[in-house]
Amino acid sequence: MKKIEAIIRKSRFQQIKEALHQVGVNFFSYWDVTGLGNEKEGHVYRGVSYSTSDIQRRYLSVIVNDDFKEPAINAILSAAHTGEVGDGKIFVSDIEESYRIRTGEKGKSTLN
Repeated sequence: MKKIEAIIRKSRFQQIKEALHQVGVNFFSYWDVTGLGNEKEGHVYRGVSYSTSDIQRRYLSVIVNDDFKEPAINAILSAAHTGEVGDGKIFVSDIEESYRIRTGEKGKSTLN
């Protein structure tokens, strides 16, 4: 099993969600986060533009069986891509075990 974590533009979330559903990934968690990065996002208040290094993003956490790793990553890559600085990052790590709390079963069948 793999854990895919992605930090993406909030404006691309709907496209990414639809892309993940199209490849059969129907469950994941997400959070709104603030971070620092290379992109400088400006804000306008009463007609005056202010620059800030705090950038609003969405953080996705997706756990998939090994055979879904590449389709899920490709779905995120294609849907998140704008070609501009700040498109985001994807991180992949191994998951040793998973458990379904309701039944107590364990293993990759818990992701179905």
